[in-house]
Amino acid sequence: MITVLIDTASKVPIYEQIYIYIREEIRNGNIACGTKLPSSRGLANYLEVSRNTIDMAYGQLQSEGYIESFPKKGYFVCALENLYDDGRSAMDNRNMAQAQLVHRSLQNEAREKDAFLVDFSLSGVDMDYFPYSKWRKLTKECLIDDNKELFLSGEHQGDLKLRQAVQMYLHQARGVQCDVDQIVIGAGSDYMLLLLSRIMEGQKTVAMENPTYKQAYTIFESVGYSIVPISMDEQGMQVDELRRSQADIAYVTPSHQFPLGTIMSANRKRQLLAWASGGENRYIIEDDYDSEFRYSGKPIPALQSQDPFEKVIYVGTLSKVIAPAIRLSYMVLPQSLLRAYHEHAGFYFSTVSRIDQQVIGQFFLEGHFERHLNRMRKVYRMKHDCLVQELKSAGFGTQIGGESAGLHLLLGFGTKRQDAKDVEHRLVKAAARQQVKVYALGDYYITEEERVPTILIGFARLKEKEIIDGVARLAKAWKEQEGLICTE
Repeated sequence: MITVLIDTASKVPIYEQIYIYIREEIRNGNIACGTKLPSSRGLANYLEVSRNTIDMAYGQLQSEGYIESFPKKGYFVCALENLYDDGRSAMDNRNMAQAQLVHRSLQNEAREKDAFLVDFSLSGVDMDYFPYSKWRKLTKECLIDDNKELFLSGEHQGDLKLRQAVQMYLHQARGVQCDVDQIVIGAGSDYMLLLLSRIMEGQKTVAMENPTYKQAYTIFESVGYSIVPISMDEQGMQVDELRRSQADIAYVTPSHQFPLGTIMSANRKRQLLAWASGGENRYIIEDDYDSEFRYSGKPIPALQSQDPFEKVIYVGTLSKVIAPAIRLSYMVLPQSLLRAYHEHAGFYFSTVSRIDQQVIGQFFLEGHFERHLNRMRKVYRMKHDCLVQELKSAGFGTQIGGESAGLHLLLGFGTKRQDAKDVEHRLVKAAARQQVKVYALGDYYITEEERVPTILIGFARLKEKEIIDGVARLAKAWKEQEGLICTE
């Protein structure tokens, strides 16, 4: 909050005093470029002045170019490099550069939001069907008694009640075999991967599917692991190539590979498990990020459920099923890693609020999770079928992939070629001219290879009318791309 010493006896209006104070703070670098200012209501309450007074002060600052506003985000300080003293310290310069990056990011985000009418995003979920009333009820019940225990730190691996609920769900839905003491609860899969870097200390070489989930790649890279990309075929990660890689860890998404949508074959799973059993310190990280959503055939059992060697580290999340803001993930460690966990990472407190753990535990135990999941399967199946039908009707002449599961589809254009990524980016730019955002498969490759140009299209966040409009716009955009696409 900004503390302004207001002189009520002064002839200078209060709004002007506030305006002058903030202006000088910006000029002197005390409020850096990109900094978000307090809301007008919040600052008015803090300074005990009327909100109109703050609005007038902010209005003056905005008219002079010191600040600018972003809808639903607030007021942010503009870049004013020339007004700062050239004698700033290196730290100040770094802070300024970082703040300017934040500022530019906000500007780009605001422009991008306005630029696209339809965003076939690969992330997010449909929150229109979130069980708000059930969630409010469980939260209220959680807090209705003076339960002091909920405000203590709790168990480091996560509350026992929640781990028991997760254990039951994983066993019934994914076939996972584990005890509750093998389960660790944390805030997001990213945190789980960072925690693993503490458990498996030392220099490691990680084999990753190519293409792969780039966030995991970034995390492994940030902790100093060597990364070896392993090619994919229709059965999954190529194990022959993995054997030659000298990797200690294989990171895979076997139930629904991201982003290709490949389902690892039973034979390939056996080969992968055999590779892991061939070395004492070899492990497989199974990221089961969206296995809940299948639209044909029987559910695919988790790789962990078929592991007789205790070599699979199973990681899952609730972000795709409940909501991205529910930052709760779970990791199932093999018995052989429990000692290392307690020695090297067991002292870390759980990063999930105990209140959230209590609510989610009850959400499982009272059957709300299963009912919500079944409902979302139907919702996403309808959107999936709508998108497939629209794509086929549009006459793109493309190969549609990944249609049996997950929350995105792949559109392949033509045959293999060396410049696949360039073709994809031309298609992405053409779509953008029609105010539609789609995604290039090439952005998920660690190293490029000869392949079919492919566009990724997500559908979870879109309504059916937006899907129909988006595909119609793509048809118009890509019709102009001669040589890349065949239209009927």
